[in-house]
Amino acid sequence: DGALKRALSLGIRFDVLLGDFDSQLLPHEDSLPQPVRIVHTPDQEKPDLAKAIEFLINEGHKAVNILWATGRRSDHYMTNMSLLGRYNNEIEMVMIDDHSRIYPLKSGFRKQYPENSNISLIPLNKVENIITKNLVWNLNGQPLEYPQVTGSSNRATGEGIVQIDFDSGVLLMMECYDLDYEIN
Repeated sequence: DGALKRALSLGIRFDVLLGDFDSQLLPHEDSLPQPVRIVHTPDQEKPDLAKAIEFLINEGHKAVNILWATGRRSDHYMTNMSLLGRYNNEIEMVMIDDHSRIYPLKSGFRKQYPENSNISLIPLNKVENIITKNLVWNLNGQPLEYPQVTGSSNRATGEGIVQIDFDSGVLLMMECYDLDYEIN
C-alpha cells in the first residue's frame, strides 16, 4: 500500500492493491483509475511484501517482478532482501530498482554479460563451495557467509558466459548499474 502514490503518479496499471494500509488510508475502488481488487491484510506480523508474495503464490503465479522494494528505509530494505531467500523455492522473484536487479540464484547459473558489468554475489546465509567462471575475481570453492564474507563489487570479464555453481545456501545475484548505464 505504501507504493500506491508512486504507482498512480507514474500511470502504472495494476490489478490488485494489497496491504495493511497502515501508511495510507484504504482507498475506495471508485477513487482508482481502473477496476482494482482490494485485498486488506491487517496482520502486522508480516510485512506487506511478504503478504503480497504469499498472495501471488496462493493465486498460482510462478514468477514476480518486485519494483522499488529496496526503498528509502534500511529496515525495509533488509527485510525485503530476506524475503528473496524465504520464498526462493516457491516462486521466481526479481527485485528491480533504479540501480539494480536482484534475484536468488540457483546453482548452475549461466548468463552472458558485457565486459565490466557490475555483479555482486551476496549470501543470505552460508553458501558452500562456490565456483565461478568469467568474473574478474573468481571463487574456487570458497564459502560466502553473511555478514562475514560477501562477494560484493565483482565484474564480468566479457570473455565468455559467467558461470556460478554452489552446493548449498541462498545466494543473491545483484546486477548493479552505474547512473549512466541503462537497464535493459
